[in-house]
Amino acid sequence: MIARRAFLPLALAGVRAWSKPAQLKITDLRCAVIERAPMRCILIRIDTNQGISGLGEVRDGGSPTYALMLKSRLLGENPCDIDRLFRKIKQFGHHGRQGGGVCAVEMALWDLAGKAYNVPVWQMLGGKFRDTIRCYSDTTESHDPAVYAARLKKRIEQGFTFLKMDLGIDLVEKIPGAVTRPLGYSQSQAGMTMHPFTGIELTEKGIALMAEYVGRIRETIGMDVPLAADHFGHIGVNSSIRLGKALEKYNLAWLEDMVPWQYTALWKQITDQVNLPTCTGEDIYLKEPFAELCRAHAVDIIHPDLMTSGGILETKKIGDTAQEYGVAMAMHFAGSPVACMANVHCAAATENVLVLENHSVDIPWWSDLVNGVAKPILQRGSIPVPDSPGLGITLNEEALKQHVGGGGFFEPTPQWDKERSWDRLWS
Repeated sequence: MIARRAFLPLALAGVRAWSKPAQLKITDLRCAVIERAPMRCILIRIDTNQGISGLGEVRDGGSPTYALMLKSRLLGENPCDIDRLFRKIKQFGHHGRQGGGVCAVEMALWDLAGKAYNVPVWQMLGGKFRDTIRCYSDTTESHDPAVYAARLKKRIEQGFTFLKMDLGIDLVEKIPGAVTRPLGYSQSQAGMTMHPFTGIELTEKGIALMAEYVGRIRETIGMDVPLAADHFGHIGVNSSIRLGKALEKYNLAWLEDMVPWQYTALWKQITDQVNLPTCTGEDIYLKEPFAELCRAHAVDIIHPDLMTSGGILETKKIGDTAQEYGVAMAMHFAGSPVACMANVHCAAATENVLVLENHSVDIPWWSDLVNGVAKPILQRGSIPVPDSPGLGITLNEEALKQHVGGGGFFEPTPQWDKERSWDRLWS
C-alpha cells in the first residue's frame, strides 16, 4: 500500500492539476472570420467552465451559422464525450460545405479533450505512424506550359516531394476544333451542371493539346516526382477516359474529380479503363459514401477534406476503412493553421495516408496566425507532428486581428443559446 501511495504523485505528474476532465462543461461557442485575400477562414472557439478552450474551423465556402446553430445543443455538455456529441450533431451536416459546422465543433472538442488530459490529439487516436506529414501545394496555373513548369520546379526547390497541377479544358476551349459543345455554351456556364449532363466533350485535337501541355511540364520537372492533376472541367465520361489514356505516358499520380463523386459506377468505368490512379472525395460527408467507393474499387485514392468529411475521428475511420480495400488516402485541405494542425494529427494517426494538401505556401503571414509550433509550420514540403496537448497550438490574437473581417473577433453569441428543435430522427 505504501508503494502504491508513493507511486500516485508520479502517475498524476502529467495531468493538469487545475483540469478535472469529468467535471468539464461547455459554456460558450464563438466565431472569428478571417477575410483577407487570398483566404477566408471561419474559426470557432468553444469555452468551458474550467478556463480552457478548444479551436475549430469551418471550411471556406461555409457559414459561421453552420457552427453557431449547434451551440444550444452543446452548452452544459462535457467536451470530452467527443463520440457521443458527434453522434448528437452529425445529422446537421451534409455533403459539400454543409458539414463544416459539425466538423469545426468536432475539431474543437478534440482540442479541448487533449488539453484537459494533457496529451496530443494523435495520442488519443491511438498513436502515430509518422513524425512528419508530407505535403503538396497547389500552384497558380498558367496557360503557358513554360511558366507553369517553372512554378512547379520552384516547388521542388522549396523542398516539396509531391506536386499537383490544374489541367482544365480552359487551356483549349478557345481553340477551334478542340472542344465540342452546344454552340455558345462555355465551361463557366456549365459550372452548376454535373459533368454527364453538359454535352461538353473533348475532340482528339483537344486531347492531344492537353497531353502535349503535360509533356512540356514533365520535360522541366522530370519523371521522378509524383505529379497529380485536378480541375479538368465538366466534360463527359468518355472524354475523361480518352484524356486519361492520353496522359498515361506521363505517369500522373492521380486524376482528381473527373466526374462527381456520387456516380460510383461511372468512376469505376474510368478507373477500369485508364491505367492511372483515380481520386475523389473532397465533398463527401461521413464514411459511408467512401466505403461504397472503396468496396466497388471505383477509385484508387480517396480524398476527404477533414473540414467537411466529419472531422478528425471520422476521417481516421474513413482512412482505416479504405485501407481494408487497399485504397490509399490523400487529404484535401485549404484553410488556416488551426484546421491544418487538425489534419496533421489525423494524418499522423492514420496508416494509409499518402499526402496532405496545403494552399497557403505563398501567404507570408499564414504561420503567424498561431503560436506553439515550430515556424514556419510547413518546412521543406512537410509538417512536423507536434507533441503538445490538443492540436498543439494557441491563437496569436495580435496577428489574427490584422486579418479579421466583418464577422467580428469572437464576439458574444447569446442569441444562439436557446435555439431549439425536435432533433430525434426516430419515433
